[in-house]
Amino acid sequence: MRFLRALTTFIGVTESNTSATRSLSQSTMPSSPSSSTNFDKKSTKQVISERNPEIGFSQSITCEPILVKQSKFQKIEIHRSQHYGKILVLDGVVQLTEKDACSYNEMLTHVPLMQHKNPKRVLIIGGGDGYVLKEVLKHASVEHVDHVELDGEVVEVCKEHFSCGEAFDDSRVKLHIQDGKDFVEDAPDNFYDVIIQDSSDPFAYDDETGGKFSLPSDVLYSRRHFAEMNRILSDGGIFNFQGETFNIPSDLEGIQTWRKQALDVGFSTVRYGSIYITSYIGGQIGFLMCEKEKNDDTQTSIESVQSRFEQIEKTTGGTLYYQPLLQSSCFALPLWVHKSIYCDGEKD
Repeated sequence: MRFLRALTTFIGVTESNTSATRSLSQSTMPSSPSSSTNFDKKSTKQVISERNPEIGFSQSITCEPILVKQSKFQKIEIHRSQHYGKILVLDGVVQLTEKDACSYNEMLTHVPLMQHKNPKRVLIIGGGDGYVLKEVLKHASVEHVDHVELDGEVVEVCKEHFSCGEAFDDSRVKLHIQDGKDFVEDAPDNFYDVIIQDSSDPFAYDDETGGKFSLPSDVLYSRRHFAEMNRILSDGGIFNFQGETFNIPSDLEGIQTWRKQALDVGFSTVRYGSIYITSYIGGQIGFLMCEKEKNDDTQTSIESVQSRFEQIEKTTGGTLYYQPLLQSSCFALPLWVHKSIYCDGEKD
């Protein structure tokens, strides 16, 4: 789910300084005991307003509340927008909307799976809404998926309110409600073909002081964690993770740091792919795709990807955002971004 560090206000309801995040995938401070509130159709419309203090940018979505539930780890909310449909909000930050969740989740999933010649065993960390999982299961080669999510109540709420939650019922899936870092450290060597990390934001900046502070998911962006990912991937394996937006300076610095870390621990190729999504601050987010070994170009040729994509269309109904041309074009970045991420003269 989502990464924004923002000041979020529900006009007429609550106001909070939110510093993250996407679906939690490792331990954090527990909240109060679980409780929930359902709203009827007469509920007053509200405005979810998110502001990033670092760049002084804000945006809002008008919506109506459906559910508010406090889990052990975070506040879970479901809202409905006339344009965006149902919206999942965690700790005051929009995670996904029915309108454009396809863009982020399809790209985070299909680009690495198409890049691998024959993905059979997949690990997903985070993404408790089930959207990434739903997309993974569209690949006929996939035989087993371990899905690790810290907050089981996110999974249960999304099963009830979003169609993608049905993916957890697939027989190929084993759901693990636990800390993502611990799961990876206990996993066997050379086991997974593809790992997708849809985790929370690793750091934030204080709205008043401007000081930088770490968030619980910081460990999932550490050199040690990246080394563990490399260890548990099979030969030719691929690790793909949420890479934030290049439109926020501190995020761009993070992209540079994480790419270097991934290369340092042994990944042969690390590329940043860009995604267009209107419900996220700045309208853009990305991912870093780390390949354990440089894959043969023939397996990801447009012809090969097109053939596999057509099979997905025939058997599962296809996609809404991802298409074969994006397999390579998503890595074509604005010149200033390319120069910021890659060293002078270095190819992506």
